[in-house]
Amino acid sequence: IKVWDLAKASVGASDALKITLTGHVSPVRGLAFSQRHPYLFSAGEDKQIKCWDLETNQVIRHYHGHLSGIFCLALHPSLDILVTGGRDAVARVWDMRSKQQIHCLSGHDHTVASLLTKSTDPQIITGSHDTTIKLWDLAAGKCMTTLTHHMKSVRALAKPSFENTFASGAADCLKKWQGKDGRFLKSLRGHKAVINALAVNDDGVLVSGADDGSLNFWDYESGHCFQNTSTVAQPGSLDAENGIFASAFDLTGTRLITCEADKTVKIWKQDDDASDETHPIDMVGWRKQCIAESKMRH
Repeated sequence: IKVWDLAKASVGASDALKITLTGHVSPVRGLAFSQRHPYLFSAGEDKQIKCWDLETNQVIRHYHGHLSGIFCLALHPSLDILVTGGRDAVARVWDMRSKQQIHCLSGHDHTVASLLTKSTDPQIITGSHDTTIKLWDLAAGKCMTTLTHHMKSVRALAKPSFENTFASGAADCLKKWQGKDGRFLKSLRGHKAVINALAVNDDGVLVSGADDGSLNFWDYESGHCFQNTSTVAQPGSLDAENGIFASAFDLTGTRLITCEADKTVKIWKQDDDASDETHPIDMVGWRKQCIAESKMRH
């Protein structure tokens, strides 16, 4: 686990790397900073969940219980609990302080690959390789709703801060859902590869990153894909190593950070010179696409 200074990394400074935390013996698949404590939580394919004290840079807690590799980790926004999902097809809810397992959310038939936590019901949303998305009642530890619209593994979930909806990404398409009851809103089509990463900022820009290195930028409200770009594998690596594994916006929402298969972390910023002339939007084609999709069921 490497901790970077974003400001220095953005300008390519050589001293941007702050510290390297070692302890996991397999790939690290989940990271989350606590908003209320100086803690960093990590989970990996070695079945371990670690709580790091960032003041001493030491592991202070372990959470034991997963039977196989852990693929995702999320902290609850208002309660001191964390949720992890893994290859044992369950999501486990942990008490941050006591290290006890509160719930074992079972029901998926395959790896739980993505997680969302919210402060309102459903407080936990899981996406799985069995192609379903489940909405969970945290107090009861029971499944409220199962969404079966996707045809492929759901590897990414994202929610905006400005409305109670969420988006899911799979190899067939992206889908947007109502956050309260999981009602289907719309499909966002355009990617031709496995979607590994989703991120949305406060300006309503949704970014999806795929296995083939493609990055699509969508208007979250309308579902319009206004820009396609592709990442570039760093010199010395194979062209096949341009997959995107994770993405996130920084706190300002102006910088996009991607983790990629060529062992790099890339920071993207808006093009200052872009205008309506350099990046025109095909509204006629977009309208035809909307009408065609409205005639389809999903």
